[in-house]
Amino acid sequence: MSLQLRVYVPDHPLVKHWLAIARDKNTPTPLFKTAMKELGKWLTYEASRYWLPTLEAAVETPVAPAPVTLIHPQAEIVAIPILRAGLSLLEGAQEAITTNSVYHLGYKRNEETLKPSCYLNNLPEEFSEETRVLLLDPMLATGGTIMAAMAEIIKRGVNPANVRIVATVAAPPALKALSETYEGLQVYTAIIDQELNEQGYIVPGLGDAGDRTFGTN
Repeated sequence: MSLQLRVYVPDHPLVKHWLAIARDKNTPTPLFKTAMKELGKWLTYEASRYWLPTLEAAVETPVAPAPVTLIHPQAEIVAIPILRAGLSLLEGAQEAITTNSVYHLGYKRNEETLKPSCYLNNLPEEFSEETRVLLLDPMLATGGTIMAAMAEIIKRGVNPANVRIVATVAAPPALKALSETYEGLQVYTAIIDQELNEQGYIVPGLGDAGDRTFGTN
């Protein structure tokens, strides 16, 4: 496998359907939350396809012994939603895979400088190099927040190749920043939009995912 950044946009009707619902400005908050949950589930399903460590074993069916494949019981799999918007993907992600722990990173963007500032970090001091991290951030726009989050994770010992980023919409500036810094990283997103506006929002995007999830302005 090449060590360069890999970006996957699953060509799946369910992903496309729920993205369409999330994009629509007339979608009410409860339905928007459902759309984000579904996107979290299906994108995590795709992200975990060749990522989860497995164990070969055997079980007894009612008829005969059968070889089986299980998720390795000693695998350390953690989810890290970036607050607030990342919470919209968490429930669906946890329907797709079982995580050992959920940690939180909270960032607030300065609307003048477009730089993020961290207001919550409950990550442990150190992760194992074998820890698998599911990093949830719906909007990869300028790349400031996701790069700050990645820095916090990597300095705690995580191998970038063991990180899977799940996003709803990504834009080239964020993907470029990630590709220039982290070899072997993989990103799963429902779509890549090509433009950012002057405020650093993705165009056409889907607006502010946090506000739309929680019904705030």
